[in-house]
Amino acid sequence: MDTELGDFLRTRRARLSPEEVGMTSYGARRVPGLRREELAQLAGVSVTYYTRLEQGQSQNASDDVLDAIARALRLDEDETAHLRDLARPGRRKRKPASRPEQARPGTLQLLNAMDGVAAVAMDRRSDVLAWNPLAHQLLAGHYAFDSTSSAANRPNLTRMLFLDPHTRELYSRWNDEAKRSVASLRLVAGRHPDDRHLAELIGELSMRSTEFAALWSRHPVLNCTFGVKHFAHPAVGSLDLHFEVLQMPDHSAHRLLMYSAEPGTPSEAALRLLDRPAAPRPIAEIIEQTDH
Repeated sequence: MDTELGDFLRTRRARLSPEEVGMTSYGARRVPGLRREELAQLAGVSVTYYTRLEQGQSQNASDDVLDAIARALRLDEDETAHLRDLARPGRRKRKPASRPEQARPGTLQLLNAMDGVAAVAMDRRSDVLAWNPLAHQLLAGHYAFDSTSSAANRPNLTRMLFLDPHTRELYSRWNDEAKRSVASLRLVAGRHPDDRHLAELIGELSMRSTEFAALWSRHPVLNCTFGVKHFAHPAVGSLDLHFEVLQMPDHSAHRLLMYSAEPGTPSEAALRLLDRPAAPRPIAEIIEQTDH
C-alpha cells in the first residue's frame, strides 16, 4: 500500500463534510469527512477504482481522473500537483546523484555580487550549498562561514528550524515558519520519492521533533516561493524581510533564497547594520540617516 498517497487522500477527505459538497449524510461516522464512496460519486469514478487508487494499487490514473478527484476534494494548485506526483511514482524515477552536490561557480559569483541582499544557495533538501556573508550573519552567525563546504556536515535550514534552539529563537513567528517549512518539504518529497538523503532527513526530524512529526502527519502541501518572514535577530532586533525563491535554470533542483528589506524601513536599517559586523554603529543612527 502506498501510504503517502493514501495518507494524503484521507487527510483531504477528512477536511470536507457531506453538507459542504451538497450531499446528504446518512448514519453515524467513525471518522470526520467524506467516505470513499461519497468522494467516488463526486469524482464520477467507481468506488472500487477509487479504493485501489487510495491504496496505491493503480499507478496509471489518467489526467482526467486525477483532475476530477482534485476538483471533488477542492484541492488547490499545489495540492493537485502533489496528487499527480504521488499517484504516478513510476514516472518520477531519477538517477541518484553520483557525487556530493556543489553550487555552480556562476551561482557563487552571483551570491557574492549581491549588495544589501541576504542570499543562500541550497539544494532541494534545503541543505545550504553556499551563502553570502549577509545571509550567514542573518541566519546562522553561530555556524562557521565555511561550514557549507563539507557535504557531510552542511547546515540544513529545516533541521536548524526544528532542532537548533538559536534558529528557533530567530523567528518571531516560529509556528508560521514551521508550517511553511513542512508544507514545502512535503511537496519536494512527493517529487523525489527515491531520494535516500531526503528520506533520512524526514526520519530524523520525525524522531527528534514531536512538533515536526505532528505537522508532517497532517500532510500539508505548499510551494513557498515568496512572502514575508519576521525575524528577532539577537544582534539587530526585529526585521520584516521579503523573501523570494528562484529555481536555478538547470536540472540540479538547486534554489536561490533571497531576503531583502523594503527601502526606507527600520528593517532595511537593521539589515545594513548586520551587513557591517566588523564596525557596528547604533541602529538608531542608521535609522536616522535613512529617514533623511
